[in-house]
Amino acid sequence: MAAMAPAWPAVDYERWSATCDTLHAHTQVLGKLAVALAPPEPQLQHAALRLTARGWETLALPAPDGSGAFVVALDLRTHEVVAEHSGGGVARVALTPDRPVGAVTREVLDAVRGLAGAVEIDPTPQEVTWTVPLDADEEHATYDPEQVATYFAAATQAALVLAAFRAPYRGRSTPTNAWWGSFDLAVNLFSGLPADPPSEDFIMRNSMDAQEVAVGWWPGDAARYGRAAFYAFAHPAPESFATADLAPARWDGAQGLYVLDWGDVRGADDPHAIALGFARSAFRHACAVCGWDPELAGSAEGVPPPVA
Repeated sequence: MAAMAPAWPAVDYERWSATCDTLHAHTQVLGKLAVALAPPEPQLQHAALRLTARGWETLALPAPDGSGAFVVALDLRTHEVVAEHSGGGVARVALTPDRPVGAVTREVLDAVRGLAGAVEIDPTPQEVTWTVPLDADEEHATYDPEQVATYFAAATQAALVLAAFRAPYRGRSTPTNAWWGSFDLAVNLFSGLPADPPSEDFIMRNSMDAQEVAVGWWPGDAARYGRAAFYAFAHPAPESFATADLAPARWDGAQGLYVLDWGDVRGADDPHAIALGFARSAFRHACAVCGWDPELAGSAEGVPPPVA
């Protein structure tokens, strides 16, 4: 077993990019199962995964053979894929340093079929730079358990920040979603009004049809941003959205969002407070320039109702 990573570890994308891509591909298999089996929800919420105390997991999915429900998890502590059926069946697939994504994918799908019945997924990878189907991917095979443990420790802290930010909001919001296409964690807070999607792309057309503010965290990637960071964006956003001083965060005009580098967070005396402050200030600014109901907007920094 790998040693436990520091609570707020350094995440160097360039150093762990090969393992990151392999792990990203494994999450896509789980996401494809959710797409195939979960009841559809607005903004594609049914396709999202969750970050739990053991790693990335699907929600309970209906077994195709009608036998109950099952969950598939990427256990980032024991480094295996675990498929569990509500009737008690369990199957495990090892994640080892030199095992290609294709081999893992085929074994995971066979395990799910053995537990829950016939299921097919679209193996085409999404929102990544490669195009080889997941069940035929022999390129991505690097899996360093220590690097995965470091990522998981950082992602866990980021998820706790996002959950704390979302908790008091009295409007519609999402849980902390683990998005397998973009390999990030995010919460979305909605005003309750519809919005025109930014494009006719399938994902944009279905996921961005409502007025929202999103705050999230990614571990870095080659195409979008090469460092781990929190981010925040509004949709739709007026030009004035780009004018706030949210230091140490900065505006990234190419992506249309604010970015707070992970290094600036973990170097602070209270990393959680710095990250939570960024989320709240970005949301406060977005609500002001986007014309959200002030009472609803203010609830994000309010106190939730008492629990009897």
